[in-house]
Amino acid sequence: MRKWVFWAVLLLLLTADAVWSGTGIVGGRGGLRNADLPMESSSRNNELLAITPDQVYRGNLLLVNREYAVHAEGVATDIIKLSEHPELREGYGLMDHSIRLSKEVAKRFGGMVKAAAGDGVSQFLISSGYRSKKEQEQLFAQKGSDYALPAGNSEHNIGFSLDIGSAGQEMSRAPEGRWLREHAAEYGFILRYPEDKTEITGIEYEPWHFRYVGLPHSLIMQEQHWTLEEYLAVLKERQSYSATVGGKTYIITYHAVSGNTVIPVPADRGYELSGNNMDGVILTELPSSTE
Repeated sequence: MRKWVFWAVLLLLLTADAVWSGTGIVGGRGGLRNADLPMESSSRNNELLAITPDQVYRGNLLLVNREYAVHAEGVATDIIKLSEHPELREGYGLMDHSIRLSKEVAKRFGGMVKAAAGDGVSQFLISSGYRSKKEQEQLFAQKGSDYALPAGNSEHNIGFSLDIGSAGQEMSRAPEGRWLREHAAEYGFILRYPEDKTEITGIEYEPWHFRYVGLPHSLIMQEQHWTLEEYLAVLKERQSYSATVGGKTYIITYHAVSGNTVIPVPADRGYELSGNNMDGVILTELPSSTE
């Protein structure tokens, strides 16, 4: 009886008071601006969702670096060999036929390359995608710690990252590199290791390494010039962010996870959930169908 009363009280509290506040990002394509989040902007119609500890290690926003290794749950379940899927390879080449990637990320990349072609930029190559832990071990043994990460600590071990080249010239100077730096965020990708963020990422500038994190996260990071490390730290500190992209508003909240945890999620609209690979999950409340 006491257990039932506890959950009933918790449900009432969460549905009545789960209103997010803080400083957010508001804007649209071509620029975002800082703004205060009105408390009414968040959905008040919530339901409870049970979060198990393994959810911390799954999703598009996993932080993978020298400190935080990939868990088995974090590896994409739709890894494919790109050479076996010509329908996904329009507009770019492969350095070799063994390159693999998440199928969903490959679709997103294809859409981005098609948009670049519309701007006259069309000499894209993929030189590396997903690597198994065994392949990462071999690479680490060959190149050493100055040029490779240990097995499990590379973003290539989850299937959401790829190294992109140009058939014309080196990526830091190529039209393909310039186009991606300007537009990749519009398609959910980020330049993972910027030139001036080495002290934060622990990795030297890699103009070829892009990571899929999804919208609106990529646009927020681009506008604020944040790395994934910085973005996740801000979400944890502020607990809540709002972003309006293309006239549609997203609400993003951080939730700490300790053991089995229950969090409020919107009952009247869609949402996405991603672990951060550290200590919690990021809930992204999607725009309503009427927006």
